[in-house]
Amino acid sequence: MRSETQGVLTMAAAATLWGLNGWFYKFLSHVPPLEVLCHRILWSVVFFGLIIVLQGRMAEVRAAFGRNNRVGLLLLSSLLIAVNWFGFVYAVHVGRALEASFGYYIFPLMTVAMGYVVFGERFSRWQMLAVLLAVLAVLVMIPGLGGLPVISLVLATSFTCYGLVKKRVTTRPIPGVFIEALFLLLPSLLWLMAVHFHLSLAEGPEPGAWFGRDLATTLLLISSGPMTALPLVLMSNAAQRISFATLGLVQYLNPTMQALVAILVFGEPWTPWHTLAFCLIWSGLIIYSVESFRRQSRPA
Repeated sequence: MRSETQGVLTMAAAATLWGLNGWFYKFLSHVPPLEVLCHRILWSVVFFGLIIVLQGRMAEVRAAFGRNNRVGLLLLSSLLIAVNWFGFVYAVHVGRALEASFGYYIFPLMTVAMGYVVFGERFSRWQMLAVLLAVLAVLVMIPGLGGLPVISLVLATSFTCYGLVKKRVTTRPIPGVFIEALFLLLPSLLWLMAVHFHLSLAEGPEPGAWFGRDLATTLLLISSGPMTALPLVLMSNAAQRISFATLGLVQYLNPTMQALVAILVFGEPWTPWHTLAFCLIWSGLIIYSVESFRRQSRPA
């Protein structure tokens, strides 16, 4: 099998795992979202730590801590990814997974806009049209939702800012995310300890402290680590085999599957406003993708 074909299939596997994340976290809807986030951080540290040790990459982790400016950026990126992770889990738990998928659709177009604002990157006319279509899609969602699509904007903005910060960090993806999760580990452990301590003092049933109550929930919480790590490992492998434009195009499989799971499995409502908004955003994504391929195929 050609290396490029392997890369596309590997990226498709990563996007599929991300796309099914909503289904996975729906099984944890009886666990408070903040508690799920803390377990996701804890078990991500464990899983990423094992990968790094087995691959003999601890030197990369030590090198990252040896540069103060890089540590500061990784600390900022850890806060941004925590917001993103929590926002997605919260959206699934409150029945707004479809709105969350919309956020991951508009993320690449928001990245184009932020590149113009932050780095002074120049728009082509087609890229500008794609961004304007994304803005129009957000405006269209307002009457359908009775207000701004807050979850969509939080997820798209946090992930865009996360990407902007990571652009300034040369640490590779797996050691980088391990360090980010490591920064969040102590507050996560403190929160989980406080929740369990509070439960032990309570006379009646209290929400939270679900780890260890039943085997299924315990295994699901532990599995949140591999569910976070595996797609990133697959994407890192795919990025070495295929072009950036192809990588971005295949990644649209993620929000598409999220939307299908939200509609077909969770039974979330689909309105004419959703249809119009998604038509606008898909038009923008097609324009953006074609323009990306066109630019990449130009001779240097």
